[in-house]
Amino acid sequence: MAKIIIVEDEAIIADEIQMMLELMGHEVVANIQNGDWALDAFALKNPDLVLLDITIKGSRNGIDMARLIREKYNFPFVFLTSHSDMGTLSEVKTTYPYGYIVKPFTQQNLLTAIELALHQYASEQQSPFPTLSTFVTQLGIQFSTREHELLQSLCEGLTYKEIAAKHFLSVNTIKSHLKQVFQKMQVSSRHEAVTQVHKLRWILLTT
Repeated sequence: MAKIIIVEDEAIIADEIQMMLELMGHEVVANIQNGDWALDAFALKNPDLVLLDITIKGSRNGIDMARLIREKYNFPFVFLTSHSDMGTLSEVKTTYPYGYIVKPFTQQNLLTAIELALHQYASEQQSPFPTLSTFVTQLGIQFSTREHELLQSLCEGLTYKEIAAKHFLSVNTIKSHLKQVFQKMQVSSRHEAVTQVHKLRWILLTT
C-alpha cells in the first residue's frame, strides 16, 4: 500500500481516481485541486507518490510542481493529462517523470503506472550515488571530494542550511562550493543539477 497525493483540479475526476486507488488498497493522503495548496501537502504528508495533472489551478502548473519535487523532495510523481501532443511531451520529459497517463484511463492503466513508478523509484534508491570516477567517465566532470559530497547532499533534498549543518560549514561556503559544482555541470539551478544526476543514475541502472 502506498500513500498517494492527487493533484487534479477536476473534482469529479479526482474523486474517481481516489476511489480507484482505495479499491487497489492505496491510501490517498491528500486530494488537491490547486497547485499552490499542494506545496503544504508535499511538506506535511510525506507521500510515497504524487499523481500530477499538468493543467491545474493556481500559480503553478503540474510541470512546475514536478520541478519543485525534483528540487526539494524525494518522492516519485506520475503525470495525468488530456494532452499527448509533442510539445507537451517535450516539456514533460525535462522533468524526468516516473510515468505519464493520458486521460481517459482505466483502473488497470492507473495500477500499472503506479506499480512501475514505485518500482523505478525503489530501484533508484538502492542504487548508490554516482562515484567521482563515474562523473568523469560518463559526463567528463571532475569534482573535488568536497564538491561530490555536497552535490550528494543537495540531491538528498537538503536545504543549504541543512547541508551546512551536516558538513560543519557555513551557508556561504556551501553556496560557494555549489556554485562551482553548477558551473562544472553547466547548469544554472539546483533543479537542473538534481535532474542531471537523476538522469545519470537512471542510465547506470539500465545499462
